[in-house]
Amino acid sequence: MKQQSDFGIDYPIKRDTAPQNFLKLFYPFHYSVGMAVEKQLSGSNLTRHQTVILWIIHSKGQDGHTIHRKTIERLIGEWYELGSPAISKVLRAMADKKLNLISIKESKTSAREKVIRLTKNGQSTVDNMMERTEAFIKLISDELTDAEIEKGMEFMSRVGAIVEGGIAE
Repeated sequence: MKQQSDFGIDYPIKRDTAPQNFLKLFYPFHYSVGMAVEKQLSGSNLTRHQTVILWIIHSKGQDGHTIHRKTIERLIGEWYELGSPAISKVLRAMADKKLNLISIKESKTSAREKVIRLTKNGQSTVDNMMERTEAFIKLISDELTDAEIEKGMEFMSRVGAIVEGGIAE
């Protein structure tokens, strides 16, 4: 039986030592794994903020293409301390002809509210982000057994649901 992992996890795994063991994995998973995945998503030509905004549109937007600016502001605020003026600056750069990733239009219901929509180039960029990152994650999953993948996905899904359900509040 294992006595200790590469990250200092104490075996056997027990409920009462789970919080300490979980924290031992926080840095390698959140920073090392998270940053490696984020680097793949960003590729060589997107900033971190542009990448996050494209991810938000893709994952939270209507049909993965359209989202209200206020929703972007709320969600990006959960990841970065980024105020409204800074978000506007990033969005304007993304809408600029040079990048042409998004369009910014007035909402039909309120002239003050803006609707952000992926352009064809923006959708192509998101498709490339996903393809590149899925290939990277495949390199990782190729090193795991089917059981490890299944248990890991179940664990991450459950923890995500608990945290997003409000326990972190």
